[in-house]
Amino acid sequence: MRILHTVEEVIQWRTQGLRNIRSKGTIGFVPTMGCLHPGHASLISQSVRENTYTVVSIFVNPSQFAPTEDLDSYPRTLPDDIKLLESLNVDVLFAPTMHVMYPQGIPLDVEKQRGPFVSVLGLSEKLEGKTRPNFFRGVATVVTKLFNIVMADVAYFGQKDIQQFIVLQCMVEELFVNTKLQMMPIVRNSKGLALSSRNKYLCPDSLKISENLYRGLQAAESAIKNLAPGARLSRSEIIDTVTEIWATYIDSHDFKVDYVSLADFKTFNELSGVEKTSKQQPLVISCAVYVTDREKPDTVVRLIDNIVI
Repeated sequence: MRILHTVEEVIQWRTQGLRNIRSKGTIGFVPTMGCLHPGHASLISQSVRENTYTVVSIFVNPSQFAPTEDLDSYPRTLPDDIKLLESLNVDVLFAPTMHVMYPQGIPLDVEKQRGPFVSVLGLSEKLEGKTRPNFFRGVATVVTKLFNIVMADVAYFGQKDIQQFIVLQCMVEELFVNTKLQMMPIVRNSKGLALSSRNKYLCPDSLKISENLYRGLQAAESAIKNLAPGARLSRSEIIDTVTEIWATYIDSHDFKVDYVSLADFKTFNELSGVEKTSKQQPLVISCAVYVTDREKPDTVVRLIDNIVI
């Protein structure tokens, strides 16, 4: 595996091998912020299976963090990440510095930022965008930069960040970016907890109760799938089905709900309810919940999850 740190190195690798790559196959790309876990590995393995070459990037992107968020403490495990990537037969790791990606610097205060940025209006302001107003601006910007550097045929993203995928899909389509996006299923532990780098912040007991996030979403999924033809569930009934599963942990202050959403899959517009019809449009039940660590009560971790129906 080649480890590259500059744009020029990636371009040199890509152009020297361009004739071979274009004549014999494709480039797959998995952008990450490191601290790799089996969820990342599933994306990378899919790329290795489907493409001639696989590129993985590791870059903790400052522009998607607010000044009050965990940029400085975000887990960084580069030596272990490199070992995992080598075991997965990745061809190139692109690990740029901050200056490479943001030549003018990148202060967390948006008012002080300089240079080009990418916004996807209409999708970025909802759900995650309400709590984290500049999050998708930062994601869209850094992914655009990475796409322009790597010039991959296919890029792989996990369903756990489903709103991010929809935002980037819109960006790719409407900015005519020549990279196809592929969304891969959420990887969960044996009890259903979605794997996340931020899970490392939580003690075993708090991780165990966090498994109930998925149980709540599953309860809503079952209620919708078990609707009789022509029957209807209101938005409030569906959301109550979710939060009833979490009630004990909400009351004990282990959980603080940011949002529970019932939304259209493509637009992320909130739905007033669900009616059982023969032409049911795909919808997303998603959530964001602050989980307080039981061993370190000052540590609060925001976890997200979703189910597509």
